[in-house]
Amino acid sequence: MRLHEVKSKRTRQSRKRVGRGPGSGRGGMSGRGRKGQKARSGGSVRPGFEGGQMPLQRRLPTRGFTNPHRTEYAVVNVSDLERFDEGAEITPDVLLEARVVRDMKDGVAVLGDGDLSKRLIVKAHRFSRSAAEKIKAAGGEAEVIQRA
Repeated sequence: MRLHEVKSKRTRQSRKRVGRGPGSGRGGMSGRGRKGQKARSGGSVRPGFEGGQMPLQRRLPTRGFTNPHRTEYAVVNVSDLERFDEGAEITPDVLLEARVVRDMKDGVAVLGDGDLSKRLIVKAHRFSRSAAEKIKAAGGEAEVIQRA
């Protein structure tokens, strides 16, 4: 295969031009059918509208409960902390700056997935039991900080 033999996979389809006479195949009513709401300019129904009939999303029963005040944590695993230097103090701001955490949410939770071989001082809003054990086993500290 040579460079001049490579073909582009992208093909640009031209727009359907409607209302350009009977010879175009899209003249007359321009693909809108006859009369009715959908034939009119700006005429369309909102998603889920079923002509006044009770829509499906309202006919189905609701189940369960979603707490609007729940605390949602940004999750960091112990294996993610391996990238930091020995003896470093790791705070939520440091994690955000290093792009380990993209969105702080309501705080940072450290979970125990993976292994840690460095002594680190980790400050977070929440630690799982296994994460705290692994940090302490490596000679570091797991310090819980309060949410602001």
